[in-house]
Amino acid sequence: MSASRLLISIIIMVSASSSSCMDGKQMTQNYSKMSAEGNISQPVLMDTNAMLCCPPIEFRNLIVIVWEIIIRGQPSCTKAYRKETNETKETNCTDERITWVSTPDQNSDLQIHPVAITHDGYYRCIMATPDGNFHRGYHLQVLVTPEVTLFQSRNRTAVCKAVAGKPAAQISWIPEGDCATKHEYWGNGTVTVESMCHWGGHNASTVTCHVSHLTGNKSLYIKLNSGLRTSGSPALDLLIILYVKLSLFVVILVTTGFVFFQRINYVRKSL
Repeated sequence: MSASRLLISIIIMVSASSSSCMDGKQMTQNYSKMSAEGNISQPVLMDTNAMLCCPPIEFRNLIVIVWEIIIRGQPSCTKAYRKETNETKETNCTDERITWVSTPDQNSDLQIHPVAITHDGYYRCIMATPDGNFHRGYHLQVLVTPEVTLFQSRNRTAVCKAVAGKPAAQISWIPEGDCATKHEYWGNGTVTVESMCHWGGHNASTVTCHVSHLTGNKSLYIKLNSGLRTSGSPALDLLIILYVKLSLFVVILVTTGFVFFQRINYVRKSL
């Protein structure tokens, strides 16, 4: 299995299980084999719900639970719960989509509902106990599915676009042609990839654009037309057709008028 397919499978599993964490007893049994501080790289699809879990520490052993949220371009947000007083406190937390799953005394996990592209960042749960502090951190990577389009720009030249994907998509062609690829980077972290290919000396009648992305792969095909030049824009193509028809009408009208006046002149001369 390729690395990209494996990562896509992991993403699907994460998305399917984002509404719940692993069973606490199972995690507790394995926790002794883990380090006191662990970081997890977690990809998550935009517009889905994500749940981030604290270390599996029994509630009776807890003193304080703290979630630290570090998002680029924003002040660090802290959500804290003190068991002794049953109080919660938040500092610099303004995003209402990031909340406790329930009251911290019932569930210490954090949820993001729904995930936005601005939620890229580092999330860490710190649990203080009499035996020391235990950490679990998440490097959250928000994935955005690109919009894929394919059109013929001119004779035997096709353009395939993967618009506003995160991370950047990869484009390949079947069969291979004379291709040029460019990337356009947007301020929100998404990337538009455009690949233009020409099959001048190739006898291929149909070409396929294959777009590979962490959120899934997509293939589109198009038939190459050697005799028709298209713009790739239906509205512009319609204007071109109307212009050609109008020009033809004007030519016919001028020709008819010329013949009509020639006949009138001939009749006058005959009289």
